[in-house]
Amino acid sequence: MKTKKLLSIVLAMALILTLAACGGSTSGEMTMGTGSTSGTYYAFGGVLGQYIRNHAGIAVTVVSTDGSKANIEGIAAGDYQLGAVQSDVMAYAWDGIRSFETNGKVDSFRVVAGLYAEAVQLITMDPEITSVADLAGKSVSIGAPGSGTYFNAMDVLNAAGLTEEDVQAQYLSFADSTEAMKDGKIDAAFIVAGAPTAAITELCTTNSAYLVPIDGAIGDKVMADCPFYTAYTVPAGTYPGQDADVTTVTVKATLIVSASADEEAVYNLTKAIFDNVDAITVENGKGAELSVENATSGMTVPFHSGAAKYFAEQGVTVPTE
Repeated sequence: MKTKKLLSIVLAMALILTLAACGGSTSGEMTMGTGSTSGTYYAFGGVLGQYIRNHAGIAVTVVSTDGSKANIEGIAAGDYQLGAVQSDVMAYAWDGIRSFETNGKVDSFRVVAGLYAEAVQLITMDPEITSVADLAGKSVSIGAPGSGTYFNAMDVLNAAGLTEEDVQAQYLSFADSTEAMKDGKIDAAFIVAGAPTAAITELCTTNSAYLVPIDGAIGDKVMADCPFYTAYTVPAGTYPGQDADVTTVTVKATLIVSASADEEAVYNLTKAIFDNVDAITVENGKGAELSVENATSGMTVPFHSGAAKYFAEQGVTVPTE
């Protein structure tokens, strides 16, 4: 009887440990927070999720969210394990500034990889708007309060000598911005996403919309004031009716993961992405920007050890703390 009782206790403990291990692991299933269904995060996230499922054996569920801040907070809450974020918003969370100043810093995530350039795109249908300075007095969508787009818009407006009060600020999503512009409710909108962006393509296809450059002294001041930005060119032909290159500034779309995620799982999902760049590029043009160099440069937040292991195999050492 004592032997049977002891065996029962051992089996029960083994079961408890197994369940605990399963509960703490993110190796079998992950939810990836992305962005608006009309933005690049959602479309590209869907492709990455497909390759992670097929090549890393992780059941990834890709969900539409309010973007960078929501994805960081979702990982902190345990709702998501993966998230697409702007590199600048990621830094705000890590340092507890700007949109994270009120609730404090969030450090429950780590970097998997930089993905692609997220251009700050200023779109309008108003022929009177040819520069950022022309936004004065106009109705302008500057993104949800506290969002990455909001702070990007403020950085650009401030560089042009404008404040939030100098425009008729509207706080709309990408899709709502383009709909409002078509309906004549706003004059311009800031949309921060990889180009081409579906919402802008649709607007340019059916309307006389165009991108306003963020260049010259304004672009230089944005980059001087905020080291997250670099210059970027939206090539001619990116959007219907775009006959010339348009210069703007950009941050970097970045894939992050829960700090508690299993190292082997993160290694496998990183490998699933970067070992299949050519195939991913066929399905989404942003795949062309995937490279080990781009993935590992310009990050101000530590990498997950699983991602670091993969990049080390490619000859690149990245910080994990």
